[in-house]
Amino acid sequence: MPAKLKSDPHLEIAHVLFIDVVGYSKLLVNEQRALIEQLNQIVRKTPQVRKSDAAGKLIRIPAGDGMALVFFQTPEEPVQCAMEIARGLRNHPQIQLRMGVHSGPVDQIKDVNDRTNVAGAGINIAQRVMSCGDAGHILVSKRVADDLAQDRLWQPLLHDLGQVEVKHGAKLGIVNLYSSELGNSQLPQKFAGETTNSDGKSARGTSDADAPEK
Repeated sequence: MPAKLKSDPHLEIAHVLFIDVVGYSKLLVNEQRALIEQLNQIVRKTPQVRKSDAAGKLIRIPAGDGMALVFFQTPEEPVQCAMEIARGLRNHPQIQLRMGVHSGPVDQIKDVNDRTNVAGAGINIAQRVMSCGDAGHILVSKRVADDLAQDRLWQPLLHDLGQVEVKHGAKLGIVNLYSSELGNSQLPQKFAGETTNSDGKSARGTSDADAPEK
Protein backbone atom coordinates (compact mmCIF):
# COMPACT_ATOMS: atom_id res chain seq x y z
CA MET A 1 0.00 0.00 0.00
CA PRO A 2 1.54 3.36 -1.00
CA ALA A 3 2.55 5.70 1.80
CA LYS A 4 0.03 8.40 2.54
CA LEU A 5 1.36 11.89 1.84
CA LYS A 6 0.95 14.57 4.49
CA SER A 7 -1.55 17.20 3.43
CA ASP A 8 0.20 19.90 5.49
CA PRO A 9 3.97 19.26 5.49
CA HIS A 10 5.87 21.37 8.00
CA LEU A 11 9.54 20.53 7.52
CA GLU A 12 11.63 23.13 5.69
CA ILE A 13 15.34 23.72 5.21
CA ALA A 14 16.71 26.44 7.47
CA HIS A 15 20.14 28.03 7.54
CA VAL A 16 21.02 28.52 11.20
CA LEU A 17 23.60 30.68 12.94
CA PHE A 18 24.08 29.64 16.57
CA ILE A 19 25.86 32.16 18.79
CA ASP A 20 27.35 31.53 22.24
CA VAL A 21 28.94 34.04 24.64
CA VAL A 22 32.19 32.56 25.95
CA GLY A 23 32.61 32.92 29.71
CA TYR A 24 29.01 34.04 30.22
CA SER A 25 28.37 31.92 33.32
CA LYS A 26 31.30 33.54 35.13
CA LEU A 27 29.75 37.01 34.90
CA LEU A 28 27.59 38.63 37.56
CA VAL A 29 23.88 38.88 36.76
CA ASN A 30 24.01 42.61 35.95
CA GLU A 31 27.08 42.02 33.78
CA GLN A 32 25.26 39.26 31.90
CA ARG A 33 22.29 41.54 31.27
CA ALA A 34 24.47 44.41 30.01
CA LEU A 35 26.46 42.10 27.74
CA ILE A 36 23.37 40.51 26.17
CA GLU A 37 21.87 43.97 25.59
CA GLN A 38 25.05 45.04 23.79
CA LEU A 39 25.09 41.86 21.73
CA ASN A 40 21.44 42.29 20.77
CA GLN A 41 22.16 45.82 19.54
CA ILE A 42 25.10 44.63 17.44
CA VAL A 43 23.05 41.81 15.91
CA ARG A 44 20.05 44.01 15.15
CA LYS A 45 22.27 46.52 13.33
CA THR A 46 23.82 43.99 10.94
CA PRO A 47 22.69 44.50 7.33
CA GLN A 48 21.88 40.80 6.90
CA VAL A 49 19.55 40.69 9.92
CA ARG A 50 17.78 43.84 8.75
CA LYS A 51 17.38 42.51 5.22
CA SER A 52 16.11 39.06 6.24
CA ASP A 53 13.88 40.51 8.96
CA ALA A 54 12.29 42.94 6.50
CA ALA A 55 11.59 40.02 4.15
CA GLY A 56 9.92 38.08 6.96
CA LYS A 57 12.51 35.32 6.57
CA LEU A 58 14.21 35.36 9.96
CA ILE A 59 13.43 33.84 13.35
CA ARG A 60 15.44 35.07 16.34
CA ILE A 61 15.61 32.69 19.30
CA PRO A 62 17.19 33.72 22.63
CA ALA A 63 19.33 31.00 24.16
CA GLY A 64 20.31 32.31 27.60
CA ASP A 65 24.01 32.81 26.94
CA GLY A 66 23.53 33.59 23.25
CA MET A 67 20.99 33.16 20.49
CA ALA A 68 20.07 31.33 17.31
CA LEU A 69 19.31 33.21 14.10
CA VAL A 70 17.28 31.08 11.71
CA PHE A 71 17.32 32.13 8.05
CA PHE A 72 15.26 30.57 5.28
CA GLN A 73 16.63 31.74 1.92
CA THR A 74 20.29 30.86 1.26
CA PRO A 75 23.19 29.27 3.19
CA GLU A 76 25.12 32.50 2.67
CA GLU A 77 22.80 34.44 4.99
CA PRO A 78 24.01 33.06 8.36
CA VAL A 79 27.64 33.18 7.25
CA GLN A 80 27.37 36.76 6.03
CA CYS A 81 25.65 37.64 9.30
CA ALA A 82 28.41 35.96 11.34
CA MET A 83 31.05 38.01 9.52
CA GLU A 84 29.09 41.21 10.10
CA ILE A 85 28.73 40.41 13.80
CA ALA A 86 32.46 39.67 14.05
CA ARG A 87 33.18 43.02 12.41
CA GLY A 88 30.86 44.80 14.86
CA LEU A 89 32.59 43.14 17.82
CA ARG A 90 35.93 44.75 17.03
CA ASN A 91 34.79 47.77 19.05
CA HIS A 92 33.53 45.54 21.88
CA PRO A 93 36.49 43.35 22.94
CA GLN A 94 34.70 42.44 26.17
CA ILE A 95 32.23 40.33 24.17
CA GLN A 96 33.79 37.01 23.20
CA LEU A 97 31.67 34.83 20.92
CA ARG A 98 31.90 31.49 19.20
CA MET A 99 29.55 30.87 16.27
CA GLY A 100 28.39 27.82 14.35
CA VAL A 101 26.43 27.45 11.10
CA HIS A 102 24.48 24.53 9.64
CA SER A 103 21.73 24.03 7.07
CA GLY A 104 19.12 21.39 7.77
CA PRO A 105 15.45 20.56 8.29
CA VAL A 106 13.42 22.34 10.95
CA ASP A 107 9.79 22.53 11.95
CA GLN A 108 8.31 25.83 13.10
CA ILE A 109 6.56 25.52 16.46
CA LYS A 110 5.13 27.75 19.18
CA ASP A 111 6.95 27.90 22.50
CA VAL A 112 5.38 28.18 25.96
CA ASN A 113 5.05 31.95 25.48
CA ASP A 114 3.30 31.41 22.13
CA ARG A 115 6.28 32.79 20.22
CA THR A 116 7.58 31.23 17.02
CA ASN A 117 10.43 28.78 17.58
CA VAL A 118 11.97 25.95 15.59
CA ALA A 119 12.86 22.34 16.32
CA GLY A 120 14.81 19.79 14.34
CA ALA A 121 18.23 18.74 13.10
CA GLY A 122 18.92 22.11 11.49
CA ILE A 123 19.17 23.98 14.78
CA ASN A 124 20.47 21.04 16.85
CA ILE A 125 23.46 20.46 14.58
CA ALA A 126 24.19 24.19 14.31
CA GLN A 127 24.55 24.21 18.10
CA ARG A 128 26.90 21.21 17.99
CA VAL A 129 29.02 22.87 15.30
CA MET A 130 29.24 25.99 17.47
CA SER A 131 30.22 23.93 20.53
CA CYS A 132 33.35 22.73 18.69
CA GLY A 133 34.80 26.25 18.64
CA ASP A 134 36.60 28.61 21.00
CA ALA A 135 36.31 32.39 21.33
CA GLY A 136 36.38 34.08 17.93
CA HIS A 137 35.71 30.98 15.85
CA ILE A 138 33.15 30.92 13.05
CA LEU A 139 32.70 27.22 12.30
CA VAL A 140 30.46 25.82 9.58
CA SER A 141 29.33 22.28 8.90
CA LYS A 142 30.79 20.45 5.90
CA ARG A 143 27.37 20.62 4.27
CA VAL A 144 27.37 24.42 4.41
CA ALA A 145 31.02 24.62 3.36
CA ASP A 146 30.34 22.50 0.26
CA ASP A 147 27.67 24.99 -0.79
CA LEU A 148 29.82 28.04 -0.06
CA ALA A 149 32.78 26.54 -1.92
CA GLN A 150 30.87 27.02 -5.17
CA ASP A 151 31.31 30.78 -4.77
CA ARG A 152 34.68 32.38 -5.47
CA LEU A 153 34.07 34.91 -2.68
CA TRP A 154 33.78 32.30 0.08
CA GLN A 155 36.12 29.57 -1.16
CA PRO A 156 39.41 31.13 0.10
CA LEU A 157 37.92 31.58 3.58
CA LEU A 158 37.10 27.89 4.12
CA HIS A 159 39.63 25.76 6.02
CA ASP A 160 38.70 22.10 6.52
CA LEU A 161 39.30 20.78 10.04
CA GLY A 162 38.14 17.23 9.34
CA GLN A 163 35.60 15.25 11.34
CA VAL A 164 35.05 15.32 15.08
CA GLU A 165 32.87 13.23 17.39
CA VAL A 166 29.98 15.11 18.96
CA LYS A 167 26.89 14.17 20.97
CA HIS A 168 25.74 10.53 20.88
CA GLY A 169 28.94 9.49 19.07
CA ALA A 170 27.93 11.18 15.81
CA LYS A 171 30.69 12.42 13.49
CA LEU A 172 30.53 15.95 12.13
CA GLY A 173 32.63 17.44 9.36
CA ILE A 174 33.72 20.92 10.50
CA VAL A 175 35.22 23.78 8.50
CA ASN A 176 36.79 26.91 10.01
CA LEU A 177 35.78 30.11 8.24
CA TYR A 178 38.07 33.11 8.62
CA SER A 179 39.70 35.94 6.71
CA SER A 180 42.81 37.96 7.50
CA GLU A 181 40.65 40.28 9.61
CA LEU A 182 37.69 38.25 10.89
CA GLY A 183 37.26 34.89 12.58
CA ASN A 184 39.88 32.85 14.44
CA SER A 185 42.53 30.98 12.47
CA GLN A 186 43.72 28.97 15.50
CA LEU A 187 42.92 25.28 15.74
CA PRO A 188 39.93 24.81 18.09
CA GLN A 189 40.73 23.03 21.35
CA LYS A 190 38.17 20.37 20.40
CA PHE A 191 40.49 19.36 17.56
CA ALA A 192 43.69 19.27 19.61
CA GLY A 193 43.35 15.49 19.94
CA GLU A 194 42.55 12.86 17.35
CA THR A 195 40.36 13.93 14.42
CA THR A 196 39.47 12.41 11.09
CA ASN A 197 40.10 14.16 7.80
CA SER A 198 37.36 14.46 5.19
CA ASP A 199 39.04 11.59 3.32
CA GLY A 200 38.56 9.33 6.36
CA LYS A 201 42.22 9.31 7.45
CA SER A 202 43.26 10.00 11.01
CA ALA A 203 45.02 13.28 11.77
CA ARG A 204 46.40 14.85 14.94
CA GLY A 205 46.58 18.55 15.58
CA THR A 206 47.84 20.68 18.45
CA SER A 207 46.63 23.98 19.77
CA ASP A 208 47.53 26.37 22.56
CA ALA A 209 44.01 27.77 22.58
CA ASP A 210 42.16 27.75 25.87
CA ALA A 211 39.37 25.23 26.32
CA PRO A 212 35.91 26.62 25.54
CA GLU A 213 34.32 28.39 28.47
CA LYS A 214 30.65 28.53 29.35
